[in-house]
Amino acid sequence: QVQLVESGGDSVQAGGSLRLSCVASGNTGNCMGWFRQTPGKEREGVAAINSDGTTSLAGSVKGRFTISKDNAKNTMYLQMNSLKPEDTAMYYCAAGGYCSEGYPHYWGQGTQVTVSS
Repeated sequence: QVQLVESGGDSVQAGGSLRLSCVASGNTGNCMGWFRQTPGKEREGVAAINSDGTTSLAGSVKGRFTISKDNAKNTMYLQMNSLKPEDTAMYYCAAGGYCSEGYPHYWGQGTQVTVSS
């Protein structure tokens, strides 16, 4: 049984920073990452990290967000800098499968990020 628990969401002003955390238990597979969703829109991938440390970022967040993982703590992070109002969304931790195929299998409950202008 895989469990993913996110934390770190908050309300900040544009230009601010937040760090999201996702604590994982169980076999999370080779790929972990973050998705986000706003009401009425499809969930979109934000960032992913493979078991070998390879990362990928959506174009809209490149240069501002960084994904990382602490294997000793079973925790994945999303460092978000220079936040914009359009980053406002529910952010979900995801895991399972390979980043190139079958990902994700598991979801967290989400943590809300609100960026005001």
